[in-house]
Amino acid sequence: MKLDGKLHWGLAALVVAGNMIGSGVYLLPATLATTGSSSLVGWVVAAIGAVTLALVFAALGRTLPNADGLPGFAERGLGRFFGFQTTLAFWAAALIGNVAVAVAATGYLGFFFPALKTPVGATLCNLALIWLVTGAYVLGVRTAARFAAITLIIGLAPIVVAIVAGAVSFDPEVFAASWSPSGEPLTKTVPASLAVIFWAFLGVESAAVLSQRVKDPAHDVGRASIAGVSLAAVIYIAASAAVFGVIPAAVLAQSTSPYADLIARVFGASVAGVAAACAVVKATGTLGGWVMMAGETARAGAEHGYLPKGFGQGGRATRATPLLGGAIMSIAAVLSSQQTLGGQFGLLIGVTSVLTLSVYAVCCVSLLRTARTRRDKTVAVIGLIFSVAAVAAAAPGYILPTLGFVAMVSGAWFLWLRRPSVDPTQA
Repeated sequence: MKLDGKLHWGLAALVVAGNMIGSGVYLLPATLATTGSSSLVGWVVAAIGAVTLALVFAALGRTLPNADGLPGFAERGLGRFFGFQTTLAFWAAALIGNVAVAVAATGYLGFFFPALKTPVGATLCNLALIWLVTGAYVLGVRTAARFAAITLIIGLAPIVVAIVAGAVSFDPEVFAASWSPSGEPLTKTVPASLAVIFWAFLGVESAAVLSQRVKDPAHDVGRASIAGVSLAAVIYIAASAAVFGVIPAAVLAQSTSPYADLIARVFGASVAGVAAACAVVKATGTLGGWVMMAGETARAGAEHGYLPKGFGQGGRATRATPLLGGAIMSIAAVLSSQQTLGGQFGLLIGVTSVLTLSVYAVCCVSLLRTARTRRDKTVAVIGLIFSVAAVAAAAPGYILPTLGFVAMVSGAWFLWLRRPSVDPTQA
């Protein structure tokens, strides 16, 4: 296909789905074991919210075509203070989320090396993975990008095989018994699970970047957004139902490799081993890609005057940027250590999701202020309601770190020399 060719909305939808389906989903069944199979209701609610937010970013892409990503959307609609906060929030979310991806990789490595299931072994493995991919980024962006790209297709194999295994051995009694392990009603368990579930939908803003690649941006971006999110949701729901229909929730809560454990029960340990290896490869590749994204976010922030110039010079991230990111991720990996990898993973993705949903809420407000049509304003309001509701329903342990971060960043802004906006194209 020619580079200047235009994408049909169906192909664009596959790109959206591919960008969203990442390695983090590999540990989500274990994290959601306390919610049980009723978490499927949360998946549906999160999918509806994700579709709405995808449409928000598509509208922002049309309304503010020259904005530089999410920080640009925030700055154009609400001013530099929110552009500054959005930049740092995205950088922090990328770093914390990276630790969660490392935890997912460690979980599946534990299928081969049981010692990694212990808190000490898991922490050491997390640190090794973090610095492995940080080293790849230090060698160059191209090295990190190739490393991430090679692992894309490989990582989908465990999910597909798990869905097949679940279909073959699905037990309605096991599924029903796991509906709500705590005995609490859906009105309490589903809202509390949204922040964790939405981790799998992070990246819905990627639809906006397709506006210059599709045949009819005014219509095709919205279609691609809805179809892409819907496809990802179907895969997520099918995989989650498969796990809860075979493995009891109490057993699932202790698992470090849910899909591999499911496949082992149905097809045997040898097939499960291949699936676990694929999950490790995908998780490591995703980690490499997002370490690169964290570094590039810091570089862009430096070029726009939001971070010290040492984070980026001449359109390139300095070597100190990934090293500082690696140090921050290492600290987060140690401080977030839990008795189980599922517990650590849940904490990390909960904080990341709340932080990112807060940024999404800011972007919704920006669209509300800049939208030219009533339809876009309506989408902005619905997206804002979902983002705020998902954050409000999250566990206090997820919200408090975000509030502390916002307070710290706000204080830094008022102590900062608030310089005029910097246009990197004119620097």
